Amino acid sequence: MPQSTNGIPLVFIGKDSNGNWVAQEHCGLFGGLFANRIDAVRYALFENGHHPERIIELPTVIELDMNSQPVSQRLERVTRRA
Repeated sequence: MPQSTNGIPLVFIGKDSNGNWVAQEHCGLFGGLFANRIDAVRYALFENGHHPERIIELPTVIELDMNSQPVSQRLERVTRRA
């Protein structure tokens, strides 16, 4: 599972199943839905202290889920099923 580097959050961005852009911290501590990629990236940069190297754009569908397990674990399950 990805860990913070010096306390800098890792943020995943991508599209959900409805075509909305999602930005979510890997443990679900913060996140949101956005109309476009630019707004999702801006939000991620604001929340992680302007560290673009700690933002990962996903090629797969990502659903905003603030009450579940970390995004990285959900992605591992989806990858194994494919």
